[in-house]
Amino acid sequence: MSRYKRFKQRVYEVLEVAKPDDKLSRAVDIILMSLILLNVVLIIAGTFELPKTAIKVFSIIENISVAVFTVEYILRLWTSDLKFAELHPFRARLRYVRTFAAIIDLVSLLPSYIPAMSSNFMVLRMFRVLRLLRVFKLNRYTHALKDIGEVFKRKAGQLISSMLVVSFLMIIAAVLMYDAEHEAQPEIFDNALSGMWWAIATLTTVGYGDIYPVTVVGKIMSAIIALLGIGLVAVPTGIISAGFTEQIEKKKAETKNTEDEKTFCPYCGHKLDK
Repeated sequence: MSRYKRFKQRVYEVLEVAKPDDKLSRAVDIILMSLILLNVVLIIAGTFELPKTAIKVFSIIENISVAVFTVEYILRLWTSDLKFAELHPFRARLRYVRTFAAIIDLVSLLPSYIPAMSSNFMVLRMFRVLRLLRVFKLNRYTHALKDIGEVFKRKAGQLISSMLVVSFLMIIAAVLMYDAEHEAQPEIFDNALSGMWWAIATLTTVGYGDIYPVTVVGKIMSAIIALLGIGLVAVPTGIISAGFTEQIEKKKAETKNTEDEKTFCPYCGHKLDK
């Protein structure tokens, strides 16, 4: 392997989630995660009235962050042919730029460049809030967040189905409550969307109390829907909990298989002496 290929392979390894014995990769992960969290803090702090000195410091940190994340994006694009080794390098890069992580990288970076190129269009500055999308980049720097992503991906079908059932129930409840309460409270339940707000607050058991039924029929319906909400809204939580349990069991099985491979000879199958 040439020096160029070794260097490229090393860059790829450093950018990927760190292996237990790769201190450089772990350090890079920690630095990038810290920079992302710092950016989120700065965005929140930017909503307050701050002295000019603090604004200048925040601007410097933002520029450094943009530079670091830009270099990271370019390096990931450069090494994407190693990530998708089965594809031609050009196709590998095309596939990478279409991945969720790459899209998040690009969308979170563009707002930092657009205002600089088009400072006369103040509306473009509103899109700087997209910098908050950088928080999703945390998913690629730690196995824990990757596990969460795998659980949601594996349970996506069940979650979507359960959420559709909850959504249909909310729509039905909103329309029924509007029909029951419109005449008694026309200024509050003036349309089905008012009923939708009530349905969301009731089904999720939040109960803000800003909208509530006053008719007998409305109160009966409200009680029934609240009881249904306790069970239905808990379904997605149960699905996710089951997913995490399966993920933990899967990790245990993988760890056990790895330990077995180290304990037994791969050729003769006899147990190795420690």
